[in-house]
Amino acid sequence: MNASVPLKETRQPLVSVRNLVTRFDLKAGLFGHVSGRVHAVENVSFDIFPGETLALVGESGCGKSTVARSIMQLDRPRSGSIRFDGTELIGAPRAVLARFRRDAQMVFQDPFSSLNPRMTIEQSLMDPMRVHKLGSTDVMRARAAELLAKVELSPEHLERYPHAFSGGQRQRICIARALALNPRLIVADEAVASLDVTIQAQVINLLMDLQREMQIALLFISHDMAVVERIAHRVAVMYLGEIVEIGDRRSVFGNPQHPYTRKLLSTVPIADPTRRPEGRQPMSDEIPSAVRPPDFVPRELPMHQISSTHFVRQVATV
Repeated sequence: MNASVPLKETRQPLVSVRNLVTRFDLKAGLFGHVSGRVHAVENVSFDIFPGETLALVGESGCGKSTVARSIMQLDRPRSGSIRFDGTELIGAPRAVLARFRRDAQMVFQDPFSSLNPRMTIEQSLMDPMRVHKLGSTDVMRARAAELLAKVELSPEHLERYPHAFSGGQRQRICIARALALNPRLIVADEAVASLDVTIQAQVINLLMDLQREMQIALLFISHDMAVVERIAHRVAVMYLGEIVEIGDRRSVFGNPQHPYTRKLLSTVPIADPTRRPEGRQPMSDEIPSAVRPPDFVPRELPMHQISSTHFVRQVATV
């Protein structure tokens, strides 16, 4: 069963991003002079509410991961605002960021490189608790066993090393580590992209169950529209550093307005030949360079060269 849209009523957003701009200088030559600038994220705005999953979708290179890293303060934005529970994060003092990093955790794409091969699973799970000084060693060990149980792994796995686990099991361990501090926000950056379809379904179901149980807000980054349709409450489509369409899942999948969204949806595999739409268009075009993004749209310009600023659309959540 797909995720149901949580009622927002009068609740305030947990995460509020406004006009976010993140760019990277390209340096060249012996003295490292700036030769260009990558426009990774341009004027991105969205909200994430408690207990809600916002899926950020688009092709590789469109700026999805940079948005995530900017929210987590791993990349420094050029301008804009990122508020977490009403507190501004851009330019915030170290004490504010320390509290934020206890409330927000990240699950990365590659579970094989996300775990230290020299640390046991118990040490990996205890590490964030030790950094934030959450109890004695015995308390942290008990918590580590509890976390493994939450992700449906046995406490006997605590003494093992990462090489003893499959990719799906490692990603479950990464999720358990993200839960160690009882976060209010989890950023999952292509967290199931490296897993096979069966394991993907298991990890998605686990994330949905944990979200319902703990009311965690989830920023789910993916290029797989089929996975997004299952897990997301709302969907934001990114193209060349900008959000070109945002709305609830039903509206975006059922009545997409932006041509890029329609093209993304046309690539979703459909097993039943009778349900496959005519005029199906593969994603064969390349996204223009983020160093020199297009700034105008001639009438006959091919789809892959259309500037997203001409098609921005906000869909009301139902």
